[in-house]
Amino acid sequence: MPPPQMVLSVRGLSKRFGGLPALADVSFDVARGKVTALIGPNGAGKTTAVNCISGLRPADSGSVVFEGREIAGLPAHRIARLGLARTFQNLKIFHRLSVLDNVLCGLTVRAGRSLVLAMLRLPRLRHRERALRLKALEALDALGLAGRANLPAGVLSYGDWKRLEMARAFVSDPVLTLLDEPVAGLNSDETAQVASLIRSLRVAGRTMLLIEHDMELIMGVSDHVVVLDGGRLIAQGTPAEIRENPLVLEAYLGRMSATA
Repeated sequence: MPPPQMVLSVRGLSKRFGGLPALADVSFDVARGKVTALIGPNGAGKTTAVNCISGLRPADSGSVVFEGREIAGLPAHRIARLGLARTFQNLKIFHRLSVLDNVLCGLTVRAGRSLVLAMLRLPRLRHRERALRLKALEALDALGLAGRANLPAGVLSYGDWKRLEMARAFVSDPVLTLLDEPVAGLNSDETAQVASLIRSLRVAGRTMLLIEHDMELIMGVSDHVVVLDGGRLIAQGTPAEIRENPLVLEAYLGRMSATA
């Protein structure tokens, strides 16, 4: 069992596609109240790891313990109900729904499933719906989108879509949030806003696993960094340690400099 301060403990996680290893015996922990970054060059296995952890894809082998419970093999909806939320590299926005309704989708784990309440429209249900709407509006306000709550989500800019998906991920107060490239495609000002948000969430005690290529962001907001290359774990440590690690410089940072 992982130590109690660890929200997530991954051990020996492996996944193959068509005989090729996407992940090979990957192990790392995510500490409570900290930002853990998962980095590596394209094809390193980062998104595959997150998909296996969140239940979107089954791992071929390995253990994923979340809050003391083995979740490897559980479907994504059951893992979400345990308190694990995520954003996606390819945005999952419902363009025809309002901005507010998109965020409310992130509260389905709290909405309850009573058919009697739904059919009779009892006061208890109306009170619950009002509380959920207020919570969704609070999440939008934190991301600077409250003034657009009633607009169709499809009219927002790409940067606003990114913030909308983050609002939907955080609205349910998850135990752990997986952020898959939250600043990809954003300009420098938008990236700075997201970085500030992540820092404030960390100060508030939120636990996050962050996948990102923006190394300035990674080094500025992370407590612990895990590095993959070719589906294998090659290093992990503090941002300062990773910055000086020769394996990382060769596998990831050096490649970025060579293509810059």
